[in-house]
Amino acid sequence: MARHRGPQSKIARKFREPIFGPDKYLEKKNYPPGMHGTSKKRAKQSEYAVQLQEKQKAKYTYGILERQFRKMFSVASRKKGITGEILLQLCEARLDNTVFRLGIAPTRRAARQLVTHKHITVNNEVVNIPSFILKPGQLVGVREKSKALETINNSISENGSKKYPWLEFDIEKQTGVFLANPERNQIPENIKEHLIVELYSK
Repeated sequence: MARHRGPQSKIARKFREPIFGPDKYLEKKNYPPGMHGTSKKRAKQSEYAVQLQEKQKAKYTYGILERQFRKMFSVASRKKGITGEILLQLCEARLDNTVFRLGIAPTRRAARQLVTHKHITVNNEVVNIPSFILKPGQLVGVREKSKALETINNSISENGSKKYPWLEFDIEKQTGVFLANPERNQIPENIKEHLIVELYSK
């Protein structure tokens, strides 16, 4: 699956969840897309279809390609602990996701763009790899030359006050700290990770 660059509302309607953030269109049409709308009688999904859909939802939510996602699952399966939870922790520890969580960017897509355009630093060094996995204690900030960017300042003023237990953010310095890997109950995404584990374990 290539990275989705089309209408996000259509994908959100497929899963019946605002996986890309608040969506007025989804609120109006909270049913799967298609010419028959709510009138179409939909067949019961197989176990495989349910598992596949959950994996796709996770990939769309975090903006991760199949090869990257499978590699992350492989890493998670080798670590001690619950594989599904570790997989989500790895997703949350990605640099682009952390930039989004800190409020530096309004969406993960925007966060990915800031990272690739070299506006973001890790421990005061520019990192332009969105999939970079952060370790507890690492600093994530806005590059000094980029602190005046209107898009960043607008996002911080609107989203910078959001708090997540595993992150700490200084709005004035535009710098955050990745304190620790989040616990599963701290991650707000509605993803049934055990279904993903079951799918990859077949």
